[in-house]
Amino acid sequence: MNQTKYIFVTGGVTSSLGKGIIAASLAKLLQARGYRTTIQKFDPYINVDPGTLNPYEHGECYVTDDGAETDLDLGHYERFLNVPTSQANNVTTGRVYLSVIEKERRGEFLGKTVQVVPHITNEIKERMQQLGNTGDYDIVITEIGGTVGDIESLPYIESVRQLVWELGESNGIVVHLTLVPFLAAAGELKTKPTQHSVKTLMESGIKADILVCRTEHELSDELRNKLALFCNVKREAVIQSIDASTIYEVPNLMLEEGLDVVALKKLNLPKKSSPDLKNWNIFLQHLKNPKHVVNIGLIGKYVELQDSYKSILEAFIHAGAANETKVNVVSVHSEYIDSDNVKAKLFDLDGILVAPGFGERGIEGKIEAIRFARENNIPFFGICLGMQMSVIEYSRNVLGLKDANSTEMNAGTAHAVIDLMEEQKVITDKGGTMRLGAWKCDIKENTLASEIYGQTSILERHRHRYEFNGDYLEQLEAAGLKASGTNPDTGLVEIVELENHPFFIGVQYHPEYKSTVANPHPLFVSFVAATVQSKKK
Repeated sequence: MNQTKYIFVTGGVTSSLGKGIIAASLAKLLQARGYRTTIQKFDPYINVDPGTLNPYEHGECYVTDDGAETDLDLGHYERFLNVPTSQANNVTTGRVYLSVIEKERRGEFLGKTVQVVPHITNEIKERMQQLGNTGDYDIVITEIGGTVGDIESLPYIESVRQLVWELGESNGIVVHLTLVPFLAAAGELKTKPTQHSVKTLMESGIKADILVCRTEHELSDELRNKLALFCNVKREAVIQSIDASTIYEVPNLMLEEGLDVVALKKLNLPKKSSPDLKNWNIFLQHLKNPKHVVNIGLIGKYVELQDSYKSILEAFIHAGAANETKVNVVSVHSEYIDSDNVKAKLFDLDGILVAPGFGERGIEGKIEAIRFARENNIPFFGICLGMQMSVIEYSRNVLGLKDANSTEMNAGTAHAVIDLMEEQKVITDKGGTMRLGAWKCDIKENTLASEIYGQTSILERHRHRYEFNGDYLEQLEAAGLKASGTNPDTGLVEIVELENHPFFIGVQYHPEYKSTVANPHPLFVSFVAATVQSKKK
């Protein structure tokens, strides 16, 4: 069996430079050359996973098929590679320490003093090689969260140093992403921050094999030579990563820069064929040359931070390209919507998506937005909490159950049309205890859902504690709100929809997690198509 090769991606100077996008772009190019490639993310925070983090802290929490609550970068990996990730693709400091402490409690270290080196670093190295040891991948790319020099990142950097040494020549390389800032006052790009960053990396015992330089302006040959000389890398290994209009251009930019060729050369691997990016470039062509434009309102309560709804925004890009339509997503804060201003805020939208979320803040605004969409025949799409709010809205305004609510918002409501799932009632720990991961859903024939999916059995990813209360199903269906999808094992209602409406559908799961460039999610594709049709009328 050929030995798996490893690429480690580190970052310097500042966070949010786009390590995830560079890692995903490199993986895409290697995959397009015929290499079986995966990416994993190691995060230096002490939370066991991002599941308990507020979206304002860390952006959205991404969920995998096997129920891992992970970093949003895993969403980029899946969207670029069209390959599912898993529990093993995201590791945090919290998870590493938890595992080591549990081993210590079981006596596995035979009375030794447990230390960062070797116990923590060994645990990290083990996890870094977990996917590579399956034999499923030729190349494993590991993104190290944070910035070189951070106290939190030190055990990871030390683990990378040890692992590159242990793997031997040409089996492990380090790609270092840094910033080359443009100083307007001086009118020039400055390499000093990058030099300092590489120096910090070298002080940790790691030599960067490839330097990827984020920049707003083209790097001259003179600057590239200077960076190569002072950062101790080959001239061909100084890669420019210039700002792009969309993250989906980055693989082509990295191809032009030869990032994949340099990486393969350093790993002593053949180039194989030229990368096959035909379908990728068709997608880009549609994305850049839309025939239609629609405005879709994203009604949520974390709208100040775009990363809170990252997967939804990306799913709209995929669905927009599939419809050759530019989707302008208009963020509307649900906390500031009420019956008096709802028309003014939403009247010029071609579609309304009510986003997922937790807690009672901004709930009434979401309900008002759904009522407006329903009564004015505006295409509506509700996800998770958005679906639950559509059930509450219908119960209140059509069934006449004025105090209908979710027990999440009002534990004493007389009409709990949304209630805590039975198995959730005994749970006290919050981390990793929701209904998570991929679950089956059976779709009724001759429904909007069956038309959208083109099949009657699907698997979709979940992240919730509350559910549609089946006691109200008969009443709601008699009044016109149909349950078109249910879980075959639990009977849990997964999809609700309205007949005699241009497009009105709510889903308990998170379809945005499964949308990729190669396979835009059918719900988003159909929703965007409905907004285009609605706009034409």
